Amino acid sequence: MIERFLEWLGDTPWSVALLESLYLWPLVESTHVLALGLFVGTTAMMDLRLLGIAFPTVPVTAFTKRLLPWTRIGFAVMMVTGLLLFYSQPLRYYHNVFFRVKLVVLILAGLNAAVFHRGIHRSAPGWTHDDKPPRAARIAGAVSLAAWALVVVTGRLIAYNWFDCDLQPQPNWVNRLAGCPLGAE
Repeated sequence: MIERFLEWLGDTPWSVALLESLYLWPLVESTHVLALGLFVGTTAMMDLRLLGIAFPTVPVTAFTKRLLPWTRIGFAVMMVTGLLLFYSQPLRYYHNVFFRVKLVVLILAGLNAAVFHRGIHRSAPGWTHDDKPPRAARIAGAVSLAAWALVVVTGRLIAYNWFDCDLQPQPNWVNRLAGCPLGAE
């Protein structure tokens, strides 16, 4: 049922036009990469501050106040353009192993950020001037760095068709992971 919906979605005139566009698709993809750079760059700066590796003299609260608006803009643009890229080839992305891993890691990165902002970050005024933030903040920063690095790597690997469903035979575990209809029995 999901596959039929995604096949229909990929066959809609707007989806086909986006994928076949000489200028729009490259513009969307380039904007996605630039927004990713903005988002991951500002996130990495904050994570390095949380780890106590960089910017130790800058108060955490001031750092967050200055960078968070840019991080949110990068995230919003990155999400919109990412959805458009998915819309251009929904069935191919759905069956792409790297896309699936990327989505799982995106969810984990989002949960990490939510836990951090609803938890230890609320007490940041108490440790804002510390060179080395509390252990929970350092863990959140390390998890964030690792997660976003993995999102970038898996996002880049989506372009390669090493495990596409139409490249058979594939090992059964690959077919299961990619949700390929063949070999999944």
